[in-house]
Amino acid sequence: MPSTIRPVLAVFAALTLLCGLAYPLAVTSLAQLLMPHQAGGSLVERQGQPVGSSLVGQAFTAPRYFWGRPSATAPMPNNASGSGGANQGPLNPALQEAVAARIAALRAADPGNPAPVPVDLVTASASGLDPHISPAAARYQAGRVAAARKLPRERVLQLVEAHTERPWLGVFGEARVHVLALNLALDTPAAMAPGLAHQARIADTR
Repeated sequence: MPSTIRPVLAVFAALTLLCGLAYPLAVTSLAQLLMPHQAGGSLVERQGQPVGSSLVGQAFTAPRYFWGRPSATAPMPNNASGSGGANQGPLNPALQEAVAARIAALRAADPGNPAPVPVDLVTASASGLDPHISPAAARYQAGRVAAARKLPRERVLQLVEAHTERPWLGVFGEARVHVLALNLALDTPAAMAPGLAHQARIADTR
């Protein structure tokens, strides 16, 4: 029996050191060396302070900001440590009620907008962390944002166009708008109407 246990313990110790210590240290060190921004969480900063990650959506609710996709993560929306979807089918009453409530909230925030609500504004992504919306979803909200900021709608649409990411090589993926980047651009003095630049802050949406 001892002759059997010793090799097993030796292999266990060797694999623990290799897979539990050496490999994670090597991967982490290479990541910090080759891609420090991504390894650090792809953080987005404003005036030296982190305001979010380019990979994780945020729950904007103020009328003067563009809203992102709903999130089904628990226990709070956009929980990066609990990525996942609701796993509810299209005939699930809970999903139908959630979609109806989201449509009602969008209509209430912009009652003069008769356009159909884009589907990505009322359904969560599979990860629950999607930081992007479709250009159609951004254009749908442009009137509300423009009115809240007292900006011309055309100016807001120009910012949407400037922050629309195109498919890679013109083929792979879909056109999309990064919500946090667009909202940060709206908060710059160049985008704001006179006298409003000091009022708009990302913190106000919490």
